[in-house]
Amino acid sequence: MNKPPDSAGLTFRQDYFGDPAGWAALVCLLDDIFGIDIGPLLQLGGPDPTSMPFGWFDAEGTLAANISAFALPFVLNGRIVHAAGLQSGAVRPPWRGRGLYRDVTVKALDWCERQGFEAVILYTDKPSLYEPYGFRAIPQHRYEGAAPDPSIFAGSSRLLAPSNADDLALLQSLLKARSPVSTSLSVTVNAAMFLINTQLDADVRVSLLEDQQAAIAWKMDAAGRFNLLDVVATEIPTLAAILGGLDIASAAVEVFFRPDKLGWAGAPQPVESGTVLMLRGLGDEALHFPAMLSPMADF
Repeated sequence: MNKPPDSAGLTFRQDYFGDPAGWAALVCLLDDIFGIDIGPLLQLGGPDPTSMPFGWFDAEGTLAANISAFALPFVLNGRIVHAAGLQSGAVRPPWRGRGLYRDVTVKALDWCERQGFEAVILYTDKPSLYEPYGFRAIPQHRYEGAAPDPSIFAGSSRLLAPSNADDLALLQSLLKARSPVSTSLSVTVNAAMFLINTQLDADVRVSLLEDQQAAIAWKMDAAGRFNLLDVVATEIPTLAAILGGLDIASAAVEVFFRPDKLGWAGAPQPVESGTVLMLRGLGDEALHFPAMLSPMADF
């Protein structure tokens, strides 16, 4: 893993999100490789302020290879883990096979160790790529079951639009003060990822339960089931209160995190997805209960 990369014609840089040209180069890289446009993040508060990108640039400023690390404390089995996340890992085809991605990955992991993070997590569709670095897959489970009767006395709700300045400010305030949505597995801080995910999936709706000051990320699937993706609040409302507040009478529900705070018990089901959640560190600690990170924290 320590073999020097073939970096002929390239310049290594890190910490370039404050440079408009550097940020634009990352936006272009992710759009070209994955078809994902993170450009709107600048209008939603900008990238995570803890982000530390590592990349190789050519003479014209094109980003050939990148990976970014950022602080991502999360709850695991009831305790908060001082962790980092890795995201935006990509290499342009002309520069593949030169050891550039290995190089930026090692640099990012070394940085995480120097910062004192006790664990690192990432999502990938190529888990074998990260196993040599000590990452292991974490099985993920959603929960499904019959919907509870909606609370009759639930207050009003309204849709939030992150593109609206007032709604964005409200969401940012709620995200800053949020409680973990689950005691088994959940992020404690993820404002940037939550906000950009509202833009990347056109089916996601974010509604505010006025009386509970809770932002609910949800959608309806093709079968008419209510999908609960995330809850942003200082106190997590029950599922019955959420359905009542949204005025939704769905027969079935799918919850994309362990619903231990929702006053509802569904059945865990393995998540069928091309992406895998991977963890480095914490020995061989495993989830005590089936769980998953909210899709709104997907990075």
